[in-house]
Amino acid sequence: MRATVVRPAVASLTPYGNGTLPADIRSRTVANVNGLTVHLLEAGFETSGRPAVLLLHGFPELAYSWRKVMLPLASAGYHVIVPDQRGFGRTTGWDDAYDADLAFFSSLNMVRDAIALISALGYRSVAAVIGHDAGSPIAAWCSLVRPDVFRSVILMSAPFAGPLPIPFDTANGAAQPRAALTDAEMDVELAALPRPRKYYQEWYRTREAHGNMMNAPQGLHAFFRAYYHVKSADWAANKPYRLESRTAAELAKMPTYYVMDLDKGMAETVAPEMPTATEVASCRWLTDDDVSVYATEYGRTGFQGALQGYRRGTDLKNIADLRTFSGRTIDVPSCFISGRSDWGVYQTPGATETMRSKACTRMTGFHLIDGAGHWVQQEQPEEVSRLFLEFLRDHPG
Repeated sequence: MRATVVRPAVASLTPYGNGTLPADIRSRTVANVNGLTVHLLEAGFETSGRPAVLLLHGFPELAYSWRKVMLPLASAGYHVIVPDQRGFGRTTGWDDAYDADLAFFSSLNMVRDAIALISALGYRSVAAVIGHDAGSPIAAWCSLVRPDVFRSVILMSAPFAGPLPIPFDTANGAAQPRAALTDAEMDVELAALPRPRKYYQEWYRTREAHGNMMNAPQGLHAFFRAYYHVKSADWAANKPYRLESRTAAELAKMPTYYVMDLDKGMAETVAPEMPTATEVASCRWLTDDDVSVYATEYGRTGFQGALQGYRRGTDLKNIADLRTFSGRTIDVPSCFISGRSDWGVYQTPGATETMRSKACTRMTGFHLIDGAGHWVQQEQPEEVSRLFLEFLRDHPG
């Protein structure tokens, strides 16, 4: 029997953000949200009747990751709603076990989380849903499944290629479509390379991933510092480009934080790229106090709840549920924003092109921001805020 993990109640914790949040951003919890008590950050809440925008973070992040773009949105007249998503931070009501029922972490249940939260806050719809990293596909599914609720969408760092197809006309002789390699099959090919490798998302689905990061030999603070550094524009080796195909040889061209050495976990992968003391001191977009927020929150909750998002990607029930929407497209106004130094744009060959040509029928902008890597809204918040407001002005919903 698994030992019960007892954590302090949210109400007894030190204030969210360890004193680093701007004064006009508030932190609070909302109970009875699709089985959760959701912790969220808010800006622009003082005036009723404002249109709302919902911001969904990725991994290994928190609502905190949006702190730099919230006040510009609020100053433009929006109620900015930013939850710690299911499995993360100070949101409670989710199971932290590796063997937890993944149905609670399914893509459609995450959509229900979003609908339930804005409904609890008194909204029938939001002007936009904005998702970064793992939050990007959830934002995409929100806008695809309920365009009446999510009237526009901004996808960040992770392209959305649309629902998987269902084989068509095969009873009349049409050929079965060739299935893409699964991540598990890709791992077999990666392991056979002269330099044996493995795909980070498949590793994130293993039992060892949580413990490897939680017990990182360098400590959680140093782990987060190195992880954020190596995926940012500050790491000079981030020079992404389009890969030709989804093969082991092509994927192995990406940095090791995407295609890891076979014998290393993520803690060991990022440790050699720890920035120097001089680099840390000069990093204005992520201070040591900021890093402490992530280390504190993940040190309390662990990583497994957050890692369930990777496990749902290969969960057969989740895949079957999403195939319900095969052939559907995102038809609300959309745009894509990422850092020019972000490999996330290219890690799935063909996804960006499919998103722009097929999956999103009203994509009005595709922006790669100079001086930013994967953490684009933290690295270049002024430019991200400008693009947000430009999009919202052109598509008021």
